[in-house]
Amino acid sequence: MNKADLIGEVAKVTCSKKEADEALSATIAAIKKALKKGDSVTLVGFGTFSVSKRKARKGRNPQTGEAIKIPAKKVPVFKAGKNFKDAVK
Repeated sequence: MNKADLIGEVAKVTCSKKEADEALSATIAAIKKALKKGDSVTLVGFGTFSVSKRKARKGRNPQTGEAIKIPAKKVPVFKAGKNFKDAVK
């Protein structure tokens, strides 16, 4: 399922496709904004979006085998909630 399919499914139940697209886009934007500030977003019954810090590490260039430094960075993480995990079983 892609974003257009998701918008179509939401529109079937609630509103028009245009309104569903605006709602989904606003939700994604709000989650991005919260994560950028360092906050986590918890949707009870669904899961939690948060930011994880990866340490700097050494790696290898697969083409040349040369050792390279991989810098530290922040990455978004999603942890599914119990109800969501149980629904997928």
